[in-house]
Order: sequence, then C-alpha cells, then structure tokens
Amino acid sequence: MDDLIEGLKSFESHLITQDEVKRFMEAMPISHEEIKPFVFWRDSFYTRNLIYRDAQFEVMAICWMPGQKTAIHSHNGQLGWMSVPEGEVTVQNYRYLRCSNPEFQNVVGIDCLAGGHHIELERLNSLTCASDNKIVTVDKLQTIHQIENTGNTGCVSLHIYSRPIDSCVAYDLQKDVCYRRNLTYFSKFGHVELEGGLPVSPAPIS
Repeated sequence: MDDLIEGLKSFESHLITQDEVKRFMEAMPISHEEIKPFVFWRDSFYTRNLIYRDAQFEVMAICWMPGQKTAIHSHNGQLGWMSVPEGEVTVQNYRYLRCSNPEFQNVVGIDCLAGGHHIELERLNSLTCASDNKIVTVDKLQTIHQIENTGNTGCVSLHIYSRPIDSCVAYDLQKDVCYRRNLTYFSKFGHVELEGGLPVSPAPIS
C-alpha cells in the first residue's frame, strides 16, 4: 500500500491523466492482505474507509456486505479509478439526458448544482468487477453510476479519486429528484471515527 501511495504522489508533479494512473494501478495490484488494515464490515451499511488523502489524491477502501449498494450518484466530474481486491461488485453506468433545470449542469468546477426534478437518466452498460485486476474508471464525460455487491460474500473495493470528492449528486429516480450529499468516512487511516462514543454511519454514496 505504501508503494501505491508513493507512486501516486509521483504523478502530482505533472498533469494527472486517467490512462496513466490506470496503467500504474494495473502494474501495482493491491492484495486482500495489503488492504486488510482498512477493512471494516457492518451489516446495516457499507463502509467508506480513508487510507490516504492530500490535495490531489484520495485513496479509500469500501467494504460491502452482500446486497449493499450505493445510490445512483455522480463524481463531481473528477477522475476516479476502482479495483476489487476481494469479492465482486457490479457497476451500472448511466447518462444524464434531461431534467427541470438543465442550467444546473456542467457548472465550472462542479458537475451539477443539484436540486432539479423530472430527472431522466439513460441506463447504459453494466460491468462486473472482481479480483482480476480490472480497473474501472470515471471521468468528466462519464460520472454517473451505481455500485452494488452482487456476490454472495463480503467485498472490498479500492477507490482512488483525483481530486478528493467531499460531496456528490445523488439521484432518486422514484422521487424524481436529485440532491447534493456530503460524504463522510467510517474510518480514517485504519481507525474508526467516533462521535458521542458511537461509530459514525457513512453517507450511502461511494
């Protein structure tokens, strides 16, 4: 894990590209044992566990019990990469078509202001990702998806974002609205975050 982080730091001296980091991750696969210090399971929600963060990169492990999934959500137009050291997840991609407030889209520095309704998303392809070193990416053109543990056992996925993402847009298609959701961590650097003596439940977004 330390080698992965040091390698990511080396990208910060020049332009960070999706393909370059993807090739690096393919050459630097992370095993179940290496990510184990950041693995925390909970039956009632999946957990977001911070491994490393600076101004340019965020590295996080997400731990999923069977059937746990995110809301449909965006990534603020940031670059993102995901691998699966343990288990299996399915990624369902979507594309924005229209909503009540198209002027909220593609705002400088953010993908959407949120707050619209009459949401129309086109359901695109789905990808099954397992511990086979496949790297899934998101970028400024394709940033809307939903992730679900579709396997029969617990799953751990490794996520890298550039730059770090503190909030995103979540899409509730049943209520026909989208809204901005602030993101939190269940643990930081291998230690569970506590609030009032109890673990902090993370927002249900990756």
